[in-house]
Amino acid sequence: MEWLTNPYVIIAIVVAVVVSNIMALKYTANAKFGLKYKDKPDDKTDADETHSNDTPSTKK
Repeated sequence: MEWLTNPYVIIAIVVAVVVSNIMALKYTANAKFGLKYKDKPDDKTDADETHSNDTPSTKK
Protein backbone atom coordinates (compact mmCIF):
# COMPACT_ATOMS: atom_id res chain seq x y z
CA MET A 1 0.00 0.00 0.00
CA GLU A 2 2.98 2.31 0.15
CA TRP A 3 2.87 2.72 -3.63
CA LEU A 4 -0.32 4.81 -3.16
CA THR A 5 1.68 7.45 -1.29
CA ASN A 6 4.20 7.70 -4.12
CA PRO A 7 4.05 11.29 -5.46
CA TYR A 8 4.02 10.10 -9.07
CA VAL A 9 0.96 7.94 -8.45
CA ILE A 10 -0.83 10.81 -6.71
CA ILE A 11 0.00 13.19 -9.59
CA ALA A 12 -1.22 10.63 -12.15
CA ILE A 13 -4.53 10.22 -10.31
CA VAL A 14 -5.05 13.99 -10.02
CA VAL A 15 -4.25 14.54 -13.70
CA ALA A 16 -6.63 11.72 -14.71
CA VAL A 17 -9.46 13.22 -12.66
CA VAL A 18 -8.91 16.74 -14.03
CA VAL A 19 -8.71 15.55 -17.64
CA SER A 20 -11.83 13.40 -17.29
CA ASN A 21 -13.77 16.31 -15.77
CA ILE A 22 -12.73 18.61 -18.61
CA MET A 23 -13.76 15.99 -21.18
CA ALA A 24 -17.13 15.57 -19.47
CA LEU A 25 -17.72 19.33 -19.43
CA LYS A 26 -16.87 19.61 -23.13
CA TYR A 27 -19.26 16.78 -23.94
CA THR A 28 -22.16 18.16 -21.94
CA ALA A 29 -21.65 21.73 -23.18
CA ASN A 30 -22.77 20.71 -26.68
CA ALA A 31 -25.32 18.09 -25.68
CA LYS A 32 -28.98 18.77 -26.29
CA PHE A 33 -31.35 17.49 -23.65
CA GLY A 34 -35.01 16.73 -24.20
CA LEU A 35 -36.92 15.76 -27.29
CA LYS A 36 -35.38 16.35 -30.67
CA TYR A 37 -38.71 16.53 -32.47
CA LYS A 38 -42.00 17.52 -30.93
CA ASP A 39 -45.03 15.58 -32.05
CA LYS A 40 -47.50 17.90 -33.74
CA PRO A 41 -51.18 17.05 -33.35
CA ASP A 42 -52.82 16.11 -36.65
CA ASP A 43 -56.02 18.02 -36.04
CA LYS A 44 -57.55 20.38 -33.52
CA THR A 45 -59.79 17.75 -31.93
CA ASP A 46 -56.85 16.05 -30.21
CA ALA A 47 -55.65 19.34 -28.76
CA ASP A 48 -59.17 20.26 -27.62
CA GLU A 49 -59.65 16.89 -25.92
CA THR A 50 -56.39 17.07 -24.00
CA HIS A 51 -57.09 20.59 -22.73
CA SER A 52 -60.84 20.38 -22.33
CA ASN A 53 -60.64 21.23 -18.62
CA ASP A 54 -58.48 24.31 -19.14
CA THR A 55 -60.53 26.22 -21.71
CA PRO A 56 -64.21 26.21 -22.64
CA SER A 57 -65.07 24.36 -25.81
CA THR A 58 -65.92 26.43 -28.90
CA LYS A 59 -67.62 23.53 -30.68
CA LYS A 60 -71.39 23.70 -31.26
